[in-house]
Amino acid sequence: MPTPAQIGHREREILTAIIETYISNGEPVGSRTLSRLNKDGLSPATIRNVMADLVDAGFLEQPHTSAGRVPTAAAYRYYVDQISGKAILAPADQSLISENLEGVVSIQEFLERTSHVLSQVSSGVGVAIGHTGATNALEHVYFSRQGPNKVLAVVVTKSGIVHDRMMRLENDLSQSDLDTAARYINENFSGWTMDAIKTELARRIEKERNEYDRLMKSLEQLYKSGALAAEEPARSIFVEGVANLVANEQDRERLRDLLKTLEEKQRMAELLSAYLDTQGQSVRVVIGLEEAVPEMRNFVLIGAPAKVGDEMRGSLAVIGPTRMDYQHTITAVAYIAQLFDKLLNETA
Repeated sequence: MPTPAQIGHREREILTAIIETYISNGEPVGSRTLSRLNKDGLSPATIRNVMADLVDAGFLEQPHTSAGRVPTAAAYRYYVDQISGKAILAPADQSLISENLEGVVSIQEFLERTSHVLSQVSSGVGVAIGHTGATNALEHVYFSRQGPNKVLAVVVTKSGIVHDRMMRLENDLSQSDLDTAARYINENFSGWTMDAIKTELARRIEKERNEYDRLMKSLEQLYKSGALAAEEPARSIFVEGVANLVANEQDRERLRDLLKTLEEKQRMAELLSAYLDTQGQSVRVVIGLEEAVPEMRNFVLIGAPAKVGDEMRGSLAVIGPTRMDYQHTITAVAYIAQLFDKLLNETA
């Protein structure tokens, strides 16, 4: 089967015209329709021959007994490759997005509004998810001796949340021992999540016990007493616009499965985690989600990581049918991801 790069200029033009026409009206596209649209004046017979070649190449298929053709997943992937980096968000959409996100003061509020505005601009399902790691990452820890065998542990996270816990130790520690333990944790683990710190501390205590015996005994006693037991915050998951898909899905049984999937917010979180690159900045388009969710074989995910600087704070995406306005949605997702960094840096 030839790749898009291996088909000729005429075939690529006709394939693009079919995709854009089908996205626009949802009806199988015939040769007569394309002949009227074609700037080169190609006859319906010539276009039929080209369409037959595109069917053989796997880019078009014929639904039922219709005389027209519709794009396949391979065709949509080709189309996305063609428009990537070239599409520009319309001024009206920029204004709509900016107005909806104006005045946000927290990540939670931004994500909640983002799911709503994405569903508006895409006519799909808007999904926005906050990552727990950033809110549960260590900024610094401080230990204060409150009396024999009593220690106050103060843990400050990167997001500014302060957790304090009064602990009773089996063996008394001096303030000097506590300062040394706090300094070790701050110098070695700033930016780590609490779970990661505790796992690594347990490993180091076992491995380095002889070399730093006094320090390791202090650390072991502190963390086992709950010094790093800052609660893991619940993950924020916002899903808006499910009704948009209901209007486009005629198969009742598949619709029931789809709605059940969309209602399970944890599955939405897993879906975004499976497909979005947390290290990258760019928008990703995934056509056909059946590997992660079998019920979503004919659906598309257009998403991007939400970052403040280099720090991952969440993910945002649109889920919709394969027949969606890709240019419109890709540019909207990219624009909101950029605003996330800009607005939240300003409010930090």
